[in-house]
Amino acid sequence: MAAEDAPGSQFPSRRTAEHVAIIMDGNGRWATQRGWPRLVGHRRGAERVKQIVRACPDLGIRWITIYAFSTENWKRSTEEVLGLMGIFARYIEREADRLSAEGVRMRFIGDRTRLDVKLQRLMAGIEARTSANTRLNLTVAINYGGRDEITRAAQRIAAQVAGGTLQAAEVDGEVMARALDTADLPDPDLVIRTSGETRISNFLLWQSAYAEYEFTQTLWPDFTIEELASILDRVAVRDRRFGAVSA
Repeated sequence: MAAEDAPGSQFPSRRTAEHVAIIMDGNGRWATQRGWPRLVGHRRGAERVKQIVRACPDLGIRWITIYAFSTENWKRSTEEVLGLMGIFARYIEREADRLSAEGVRMRFIGDRTRLDVKLQRLMAGIEARTSANTRLNLTVAINYGGRDEITRAAQRIAAQVAGGTLQAAEVDGEVMARALDTADLPDPDLVIRTSGETRISNFLLWQSAYAEYEFTQTLWPDFTIEELASILDRVAVRDRRFGAVSA
């Protein structure tokens, strides 16, 4: 499907990826290279999120999923973890009005039970406030890990089987997909990782089985709308066969 140009858009219509997932890597390194504390990089990265999210509709993106904090990130220093949680809370508080006004639906995936209660309330609040918005779907993965998600999904399915509401023989890929955090989201068409690393770091393991991948050397705070547009153009000409053979 070609995306329609938004009024005044600098980006032409293109056959593009409608669901883009991004591993936003390199915030800490960006700050360290400049002799600044790592949290400065994370704050700059949050500003970059605002810019990229705002550009998504013009680029034909209808769903964007960003990897904000993994289940493994708890291994970082207490100062950095607390600083990141503060950045998340401020983003929600400061962006709620704009996201709502611009038709963005915001939701979260991951195990939020380990998060601060205040942050959990902020997350639930903006999810409720933007639930009817349809212009863009912004999903934030926080305390998220693909293996953890699949494990929790398997536990939910096992409980259904044990309770007699589901037969073991009925468990298939669709049942598993419905048990995941992303049950009401389409699978990503494209996964981008910034900073030069070429691994997926436990992100959307089930959902990205047939996604296209792009790895860029650019650190996340320097990742521009123009680079995203260029990646989308490259991906647009790829032949995605999903295991079949082209005619």
